[in-house]
Amino acid sequence: MVTKQIEPATRTRRKTGTSNAMSYEAYLTLDSGSRLTEWVDGEVVFHMPARFEHQRILEFLYALIREYVILFQLGITRIAPFEVKLWPGGPSREPDMLFLKQENMERLTSRRLEGPPDLAVEIVSPDSVYRDRDKKYYEYAQAGVGEYWIIDSRPGRQRADFYRLTEEGRYQLYATEDDERVETAVLPGFWLNPAWLWQDPPPNVITLLYNMSPDTAVALQSRLQETKA
Repeated sequence: MVTKQIEPATRTRRKTGTSNAMSYEAYLTLDSGSRLTEWVDGEVVFHMPARFEHQRILEFLYALIREYVILFQLGITRIAPFEVKLWPGGPSREPDMLFLKQENMERLTSRRLEGPPDLAVEIVSPDSVYRDRDKKYYEYAQAGVGEYWIIDSRPGRQRADFYRLTEEGRYQLYATEDDERVETAVLPGFWLNPAWLWQDPPPNVITLLYNMSPDTAVALQSRLQETKA
């Protein structure tokens, strides 16, 4: 397991979407349809539509974590587009996926998350490398996001970096795609084999959960019995 401190590589900034100068108040009134937008440094950024590989990984991971969270009533999961106002006056981001613990539900409103999630997941696309590995890396750390997972969906670049926030407010890499079992501190008892992320078709979520631990097997059996009752 990786324990050393690793910072993201310095990258040449590339254009990752169209942007327009706009106040945050104007951004809140914007009708962008289903297109993902974020508000950063006084600009609204319109992002390119996601590719198939991006959505396949995201849908699988969301289904797996969401089912686990529901089984043990740990909090809530959300998938983009859903606004996260990282801090007052700070950027407004839309992580590909987030998890918020039950004890932090006061941050959640009907329109957005006011403050950091406990887990943020970004799936890297060709146009989002700088944004995910640099800009959001530092923003999420500053906001206090407990864990940040960066998963590269680009064909031939299969990579996963799992970061945990230290007491000093910096991210420490604690696991990568080379680990067969990644355990997260924000979801007690949950673990992930990164190899699952690139399987096509993805593994069966219920089967994975059933074999994850005796507790998940019991919880799934209990739910099945309630459904039959």
